[in-house]
Amino acid sequence: MGDSGATGALTRRRRATLAAGKGADLLPMNGRSAAVRQSSVTTDITRDNGQAKRNRSLETVQSKSKTEKRKNDIRERLSCHKTQESLLSSASGYNNYRGILNWCVVMLVRHKYGVLVDPIQVISLFLNDSYSWPACLVIVSNMFILVALYTERQLSKGSFTELVGFLVHCINLAIMLTFPAAVVLLVPSMTPVGGAVVLGTYTILFLKLYSYKDVNMWCREQSTVKAKTLARSLSCKSQTRDRKVFYPGNLTIRDIYYFVSAPTLCYELNFPRSPNIRIGFLLRRLLEMLFFTQLLVGLTQQWMIPIIQSSMKPLEDMDLSRMTERLLRLAVPNHLLWLMFFYGFFHSSMNFTAELLRFGDREFYKDWWCVNSETVTYFWQNWNIPVHKWCLRHFYRPLLRRGFSKMVSQSAVFFLSAFFHEYLVSVPLRMFRLWAFMGMMAQLPLAWFVGRFLRGNYSNAAVWISLIIGQPFAILMYVHDYYVLHYRQEAT
Repeated sequence: MGDSGATGALTRRRRATLAAGKGADLLPMNGRSAAVRQSSVTTDITRDNGQAKRNRSLETVQSKSKTEKRKNDIRERLSCHKTQESLLSSASGYNNYRGILNWCVVMLVRHKYGVLVDPIQVISLFLNDSYSWPACLVIVSNMFILVALYTERQLSKGSFTELVGFLVHCINLAIMLTFPAAVVLLVPSMTPVGGAVVLGTYTILFLKLYSYKDVNMWCREQSTVKAKTLARSLSCKSQTRDRKVFYPGNLTIRDIYYFVSAPTLCYELNFPRSPNIRIGFLLRRLLEMLFFTQLLVGLTQQWMIPIIQSSMKPLEDMDLSRMTERLLRLAVPNHLLWLMFFYGFFHSSMNFTAELLRFGDREFYKDWWCVNSETVTYFWQNWNIPVHKWCLRHFYRPLLRRGFSKMVSQSAVFFLSAFFHEYLVSVPLRMFRLWAFMGMMAQLPLAWFVGRFLRGNYSNAAVWISLIIGQPFAILMYVHDYYVLHYRQEAT
């Protein structure tokens, strides 16, 4: 009985202890009750769930952002044209010509020769010798166009692997550069003017077919990842009544010859199109083309040739003071002729072709002449938009995607440009002096110097001076070397 009573008392004490412990949980601890602590735990759980949701939402946004960025990159690669007017067209509404004032300060014009214009001499340059105007080489260029089209058709059907198609394109493009150059060098009757025209035609075609190859390859890449659509009109807000073309429906003779004829170097499946042909606009551009052609020929005979002829003696004697004087005298007419060529080619002739083809994107140049043109790179990026777009789309950005730095990629673009400048000058003259090549490569240190040390009107004037002095210097060097190589040897 005593043991059982002791056991019962111990059990009661244990229960009391447990009850006290449970009751203690109901008492405030550090100023908070159990209910409050339970609420805190619930709040923490809710906060964690909310943070997790926000993290998931952020990840979703980032994923969508990456996807959208990738889509924009694809659209940017596949489309680089939009419907717009040229800056010098009245419809563009552009009126910022303040940079011309700096040009006027730099330029001083004087004239002392009589009337030396002889149109018959220019016409006879192309008609006296039928072989001197190599139209046959321009006709042969159609073979390279058809080879590119055939290769792309075989690739679209799977008859060619990507490696085989790449090799065929490389061979086709390599022959395009070497074949006309070999003909110009080996055929004695080929004149420098005829050779320059042929090589210029083949160079343009080379850049076009390279773009044609790249864009169709991008379309095949997108088809392998099951893209929803491959029409590059996605980023083109064009006013057109034509139906859209999808890959491989673009691989037709009509499509590739439209691209070859269009005033652009960058291929697209669906170019922006203007609604109609404006006859008045077309006639104005035609009259400008005829006028500037005659003016360029006349001023070359009247102004340029006499200065060049009078420069031979100072160059032979290496008279530095007289050479500098001849260089400055040549700079004025050369630069005026260059400005006339710019307007006649980039505005008149390219707008004429675009109007005929209803090609909507008329941005062939930007305002490189304005006060914003304070760096050399700004000028090169804006004075020739078709070439700039090609370099950006098919050369500069691919190099960046492969991990090259901006400086290396920019240097590579200037190197490519320097190569084609030398190719278009040295081969027709049948001599290799690298003056054009070095002149283009010199733009890199010049761009660094102007961008680092000059500002405002000073940098803008420096850009103008580099354009005014650089070109006549290269012309004098080539003329002197050509004279020494041909006429001095004949005289002796």
